[in-house]
Amino acid sequence: MAKESTMPQTRASGQEQPAARPARFGSAARLLLGMVIIAGLVAAVFRIGDLQRFVELARRARPIWLLGAAVLQVSTYLALALGWRAVLCRAGASMPLTKLMPLALAKLFADQAIPSAGVGGNILLVDRLTALGVPRGAAMATLLISMVGFYASYAVLSIVMLVVLWLHGRATPLMLGLVTSFLLVALAIPSLALWLRARGSRPLPQRIERLGPIRDLMHAIGDAPRDLVRDRGLVARVAMLNGMIFLADSLTLACCLVAIGQPAVVGAAFVALIAASIVATLGPIPLGLGSFEATATGTLHVLGIPIEAAITATLMLRGFTLWLPLIPGGLLLRQAVRHKAR
Repeated sequence: MAKESTMPQTRASGQEQPAARPARFGSAARLLLGMVIIAGLVAAVFRIGDLQRFVELARRARPIWLLGAAVLQVSTYLALALGWRAVLCRAGASMPLTKLMPLALAKLFADQAIPSAGVGGNILLVDRLTALGVPRGAAMATLLISMVGFYASYAVLSIVMLVVLWLHGRATPLMLGLVTSFLLVALAIPSLALWLRARGSRPLPQRIERLGPIRDLMHAIGDAPRDLVRDRGLVARVAMLNGMIFLADSLTLACCLVAIGQPAVVGAAFVALIAASIVATLGPIPLGLGSFEATATGTLHVLGIPIEAAITATLMLRGFTLWLPLIPGGLLLRQAVRHKAR
């Protein structure tokens, strides 16, 4: 994102570096903790189950179902791009999907690889849209409405998950507490964004002004057109498209289970996906490493899936949703940075 001319151009390096090193060290430590959790989970499976069975499940996965999982993952980027395109069309700045789909991949990489609570990916979205000729206000409206739609669909699906567990007698006080905590977060984040939009471009507190990415994002949010942000039909459409992303991820997990010889338990896959996503969202570990895998595996096992099959399918899911997209996403982000530098 281009910096405003009124923002400070230089900072004393002696004041910035001491604060930056602990932050980077903390992120690396949390990332390492996630990797340790995954390693511990796999080791536990090896002790509980048959190692040969675990390897055979992965080796004999049926390609046709893995292909179906890959198609479902492509549909998630299509749904995300369609949500952005809906806002841009409403703003009179229509953009072809061929340009928005690569941006969706690059944003995923920025969100996952840069542990900044999604700020890096949001700044990238606005920066690339404006570079493609989209007015700054329309770009900010795209970000803001996407954020509201994402958390709205996420909150609704988390409630649906809790109801499903309750109907099957599986709802626990711990799960209720997790969902309640997440609902508070899901309400707070878009509410803060909408409040920032309402306050416009008035000066921010001094402490926030010192945080470059957050400062840039908060300054830019005030540029979003009021009529777009208040278009409930548009917000509902974007929320529906975001909900389709969660459902596609759930079906991807179900495909991974079928690929290794398990029954098509779509309901269990949905519950495990949402529960693991909530734990990863509330947890401090970047990428949800370890916490997502442990929660998804444990939930599937509680719902009747053998432990070896549960972790195999979960790791396959993470391959589709996280690790494989990071390769093209990283290349696209690098290309975007080079283009901006030029």
